[in-house]
Amino acid sequence: MKFCATCGGAIEQRVPEGDDRRRFVCGDCGEIHYINPRVIVGCLPEHNGKILLCRRAIEPRHGYWTLPAGFMENGETTAEGAARETLEEAAATACNLRLYRLLDVPHISQVYVFYRCGIEEGRFGIGPESLETRLFDEADIPWDEIAFPTVTEVLTEFLDDRKQNVFPVRHSVISLPDKFRKH
Repeated sequence: MKFCATCGGAIEQRVPEGDDRRRFVCGDCGEIHYINPRVIVGCLPEHNGKILLCRRAIEPRHGYWTLPAGFMENGETTAEGAARETLEEAAATACNLRLYRLLDVPHISQVYVFYRCGIEEGRFGIGPESLETRLFDEADIPWDEIAFPTVTEVLTEFLDDRKQNVFPVRHSVISLPDKFRKH
């Protein structure tokens, strides 16, 4: 960030009075511009015991499979955002949404919120961010082609939970793998 969105003045990084960390602050008007984590919302849609996955038509991870998910928009709840993303990416109307997973990914400043859901009338299709969508049996999930570690974790835990028919809301942290950490 170089310029203030309020007055156009030059931005500097400093610790504002009463704060404890460096922020982007306008040198002219004093406006503090907070850069906070992004919230990603999504669904784990299930129909007749199969899981709906989308093959990504966009980067990052073009061509890989994922659950329908994306950035939460201002003015919507997490459930509304998850349902919207499911409609946008899989042309599916999510129904009976139940909070399922919360994942913190601090090394990329993201928070993920996933809901379990059904698919209204079992209908789904392809949205502009998907190359294809498909319902998968557990044995057919393309594990080597899953786009993101968050999706792998959610799917793995869901399949374990489904065997016991118990679906607790869980929270976890996905850390940067050691091989990418600076020592």
